[in-house]
Amino acid sequence: MRSTVSRGLMILAPCVVLVAFLLLNQETGSTRMNTASSPPQETPSLGKAIFDSKCASCHGAEGKGDGPPSMQLMVKPRDFTAGKYKFRSTESGSIPTDEDLFKSVREGLHGTSMPNWGKFMSDDSVNAVVEYIKSLSPRFKTEKPRVVRLGTPIPSSPASIAAGKKVFEKLQCGQCHGTDGAGTDAVATDLKDDWGNDLEATHLTEPWNFRGGSTARDIYMRFRTGLDGAPMPSYAGTASEQEMWHLANYVVSLARKPMWAMNEQELSAFFTSLDQLAKASPVPRGKYLVESIGCANCHSMYTDEGFVVSGMKYAGGLTFDLYPFGTYTTRNLTSDKETGLGDWSDEEILLVFNEGIRKDGRKLLPFPMPWMGLAQLKDDDKHAIIAYLRTIPPVSHKIPDPETPNIFSYLWGKFRMLVLKESIPGPAYPMKEVQP
Repeated sequence: MRSTVSRGLMILAPCVVLVAFLLLNQETGSTRMNTASSPPQETPSLGKAIFDSKCASCHGAEGKGDGPPSMQLMVKPRDFTAGKYKFRSTESGSIPTDEDLFKSVREGLHGTSMPNWGKFMSDDSVNAVVEYIKSLSPRFKTEKPRVVRLGTPIPSSPASIAAGKKVFEKLQCGQCHGTDGAGTDAVATDLKDDWGNDLEATHLTEPWNFRGGSTARDIYMRFRTGLDGAPMPSYAGTASEQEMWHLANYVVSLARKPMWAMNEQELSAFFTSLDQLAKASPVPRGKYLVESIGCANCHSMYTDEGFVVSGMKYAGGLTFDLYPFGTYTTRNLTSDKETGLGDWSDEEILLVFNEGIRKDGRKLLPFPMPWMGLAQLKDDDKHAIIAYLRTIPPVSHKIPDPETPNIFSYLWGKFRMLVLKESIPGPAYPMKEVQP
């Protein structure tokens, strides 16, 4: 399911606000023009300083792509230490050129949280960041980029587009991208990158989301180089140069009309088609909603340093000290029958969404679990969320019962808040494991 925001979803506030990017003062500078990657110089202090203040929040202090917000991002930050890059002008498996890295930093990557830093920092600053990024992987010290030499482009024409469609079928592109390029009838829907992160095949009908560019040349380059670290291979040796140019022209022809260019009738028909698709395929829709709402932000087990424990995403375990209301630990949402939602019926989960009432009859507070917002979602969306939760592999993780205060402590706490106007902190921290 594509990440088109549901109109009902707009009422929901994410549980966790991602770290905001700080902006550098605008400057002027000279653009890097070399197309070959030179060995990284001694770690430049400017590049490291910029990286630490602007990039490390997502990419991690050591550039491993594990910054605190990384779990919440649908497209994960790049692990610079591996030296693997998707968008390059070099052969499959090769390191990128300096210009490749410069372009990604300066222009950003559409459809991700990576902004176009060229608007906020000088080219000299971007160059410094590129040099520092290269220093994070030993590959740049020992390897040289193998630059792809472009052949003669084939202009788009009805004949070229028809030939490209045959290449699309020959290479079985529809296995991942769908027979129409929009995901219809796609078979490979459980895609992962080299780090085990979930991936979604790009919808070829939406070129504004092409992170490497949307021209025929840009698209040809993706076929020619592949996306290192992702399932998208290079077709060099599998398809001829002419076939890849025809295929690029065909992909360009698949572009649909963007929503911002639609009239009222077209928008209505577009959203109707999305609703029909969601009903036919509720699991992808549910996955999109769960990720967009940010359920994993709270319903996961964290280390004391603020990172999600491996294998514990959606297994619950974040404790909220909500004085004077009590201490509550987030629920295990996996399909485990003993400690998760495996033995809950759809009706019991819907009761939580609609009325904030748990299976054991306990009434939830309206925070931090935003059940009052979930109640406003369309019924189809609620069922889609449930359908996706059923697919989360079981993780045995026993969650402690809430600790609620006695009536005197509760009233005293309310008095302190409402009458004495005291500010009562409400910290969140990893739960203490329940002893068997």
